[in-house]
Amino acid sequence: MTSSSTLEPRTDARPTVVLVHGAFADSSSWNGVVAELRRHGYPVVAVANPLRSLQGDAELLRAVLDDVDGPIVLAGHSYGGSVMSEAAHGHPGVTALVYVASFLLEEGESTGDLAGRFPGNELGSALRPVPVPGPDGRTVDDLYIEQEKFHPVFAADVPADVAALMAVTQRPIIGDALADKATRAAWRTIPSWTLVTLQDLAVPAEAQRFMAERASSHAVEVDASHAVTVSRPDVVARLIDDAARATA
Repeated sequence: MTSSSTLEPRTDARPTVVLVHGAFADSSSWNGVVAELRRHGYPVVAVANPLRSLQGDAELLRAVLDDVDGPIVLAGHSYGGSVMSEAAHGHPGVTALVYVASFLLEEGESTGDLAGRFPGNELGSALRPVPVPGPDGRTVDDLYIEQEKFHPVFAADVPADVAALMAVTQRPIIGDALADKATRAAWRTIPSWTLVTLQDLAVPAEAQRFMAERASSHAVEVDASHAVTVSRPDVVARLIDDAARATA
């Protein structure tokens, strides 16, 4: 990756970029990335990830992918990477996967397994469970980041006023979704790119490097927090553009 934050002009047809947010965020977390991609002619879809269960979330994403005409570059942030690995397996339209401060799970692994495997994760102790009725009627825990910890743990390089709004509007994830085991790993058959965030306290950089190396993913590192889609949308968009060009 070059140091420039400006995407190079393109004259060829562009794939549709489908973006998948992770836990404690929503589709608006991609706003800066969407603006950058659209300025350069990319059609973009930002999926509303339910954050209810890995397989259920993947089924919804798969339905969105099925509705897109032409090639797709699929990008996921954090838990969104777990979902897209499950959903994109065997999908004929997906030409590239872009993992942004994200998880590249093996079959049989869970998001929680990888989040806690390496030192440096401060997210677990910042979570607040809220009991809610689950899809099957039993009580489950919706997990939130405690608002006063959101800025330092999740979004340290985002302006404080923006991080405060993100903390209030965060989308919770059912705890069981983080424990759900992956059954597919789309990165085995689809080329992938990984953005490693060096100041990440939710998915430590060491974990991101491990997963990227295991998957033979094209890795790029950036000095950013976990909320890199908000703090460095230019870098995220540039990596998505690199993936699109390489697989055109």
